[in-house]
Amino acid sequence: MTEAAIALVPPRRRARDRGARLRVWGWGLAGLFALGILWEAYKALGPADGVVVAGIRVLPRTSDLAMPHLWEMAGRMLEPVTRAEGANPLWLEIVLAASLTLGIAAAGWVVGVVVGVALAVVMQRWRIAESALLPWIVLSQTVPLIAFAPLVRSWGSRIEIGALEWQDWMSVAVIASYLAFFPVAVGALRGLQAPDRIHLELMHTYSVGWWQTLTRLRFPAAVPYLLPALRLAAANAVVGAVVAEVSTGLQGGIGRLVIQYAGQASGDPAKAWAPIAGAVALGLIAAGSVALLGIILRTYRRSEEQA
Repeated sequence: MTEAAIALVPPRRRARDRGARLRVWGWGLAGLFALGILWEAYKALGPADGVVVAGIRVLPRTSDLAMPHLWEMAGRMLEPVTRAEGANPLWLEIVLAASLTLGIAAAGWVVGVVVGVALAVVMQRWRIAESALLPWIVLSQTVPLIAFAPLVRSWGSRIEIGALEWQDWMSVAVIASYLAFFPVAVGALRGLQAPDRIHLELMHTYSVGWWQTLTRLRFPAAVPYLLPALRLAAANAVVGAVVAEVSTGLQGGIGRLVIQYAGQASGDPAKAWAPIAGAVALGLIAAGSVALLGIILRTYRRSEEQA
């Protein structure tokens, strides 16, 4: 939005929009703070062996081995990963691993968005395609990911296209795109079908073709539906990348660190929680990055008065 366009927005509405954004950030920080308080309160008051119902432990143990204090985990982040001379601090190892996973998840997200939007356009254009494809799109998400990932790696290793050599990270990106395309396809289809009938009839009256109707009416109308789908796809891509790293054995990513440090939890419990915190932060960063699209495309978002 240009400065001239922003100047045309009523001051009251601009103030309301700023207030809404501040409330969102405030509630988000309050949620993290409340989660920390709940963690420490349960550790202080919960039974040492956890809560067991009918022989099943429904809440974890509260020992330092199972639930370190938050300040212990924060302090461990500043210490070296190992006792070896010149070892990186733990936080740096987490950042490096998270950067690799984020790059792979971003590649998978892009592929998933392209595939999802393409499927949505096909299903919107031909009703028979929607009836044929949509059930399979929904059914695709029931496949166990941890079993599907090794198959993708095995199939990818057999691909030979000229000088292209299939890399392990490509298998992880494919898994990430597999989880990312579903919300995009469903959200984009709902958005492409959202224009009011009167607007479609007006385009038909002016003899506007399908392609121009798609680009000038349907895609702008789909933005409010597509933005939440893109955020969900970003979070799904991170989850898919982390799980695929574990299943395929890809080295250097945050998923591999989760398994590696979990094996050291008995001697260094605070260290085992570091990659888990990194994976959570990675998902928040991915979803927050996509949320920036909402600022760029806010001219297409319906206000509360129009909704």
